Amino acid sequence: MAATERGAAGRISRRTLLAGTGVGLGLLFTAAPSAHAATLRDGSWTNPALGYFPNGGHFGAPRGDASHAGQDITNSVGTAVYAAAAGTVIRRQWGGGLPGRTGNALVISHGGGRYTYYGHLDAYRVSLNQAVSAGQRIGDMGATGNVTGPHLHFEIHSGGLGSVVNPVPYTGARGVDLGGGWSALDPDARGQRVRAVQHLLNQRGHGLQADGWLGPTSTEAVKAFQRGSGLVADGQVGPLTWPEIVYSLSQGANGHHVRAVQTVLNKHSAGLVVDGDFGSVTNSAVRGFQSGNRLVVDGLAGAITWRALVG
Repeated sequence: MAATERGAAGRISRRTLLAGTGVGLGLLFTAAPSAHAATLRDGSWTNPALGYFPNGGHFGAPRGDASHAGQDITNSVGTAVYAAAAGTVIRRQWGGGLPGRTGNALVISHGGGRYTYYGHLDAYRVSLNQAVSAGQRIGDMGATGNVTGPHLHFEIHSGGLGSVVNPVPYTGARGVDLGGGWSALDPDARGQRVRAVQHLLNQRGHGLQADGWLGPTSTEAVKAFQRGSGLVADGQVGPLTWPEIVYSLSQGANGHHVRAVQTVLNKHSAGLVVDGDFGSVTNSAVRGFQSGNRLVVDGLAGAITWRALVG
């Protein structure tokens, strides 16, 4: 049964709670891989929702004779829910077709026996059998099913449906802080966030090809930036580097840094032309993202909005 209780305030994090009755029976609770975790920070995973972790909504919490099979992320009804990784929607139904779950739910297959589950949705934004990209909006947070308040119940299955793992360390090893912090991208990472980093470095005169690959040339540019900012020059774009490398941007700005924010907005389904012009269309996209994630809607792409965009 899912009770949502407010946890410690002041941190953009996520937590919610789902009815886990019967979920733990017969499920294999395997540990998230930890060896070589840094090599997994390749940009392929992202945060599924913005919010906070409620008390008792953690993985393995007791649910009668069963155990809670996921991590709960609490926010208000209508908060955006995103695909945590690229894949295909294989379930779009009440409870996701899995035992012990309730509410509108989606299951996405990511290949290799890996699946993610998104429960208690208020609305679907994707169809059955649709291919989705990491960070694409797939639904709205809700309170459908057996809950006491709105939240997302998020699960990761590794090794087949039913083999649940703790989502917090699993995503953490992949550079995603489900508590709402900045993401981490290692050298050789790929994707829209890497392209954004390249645009941000180009604003500082590096002249990189914005190809979305944190290859040797881009990694050296990151290290140069880190050295110039008094940071450890390890080439990882993580919680210490992101706040230093992003710009505070608003309507009227123009340049490579605007291309960066347009790029990560597109990761979250904005559909912008990446032209470097922070005009009315980009302003509306920033405000729409802020509204969908329950941030202050001011059109300013500052540190808090950036953290949500690249999380």
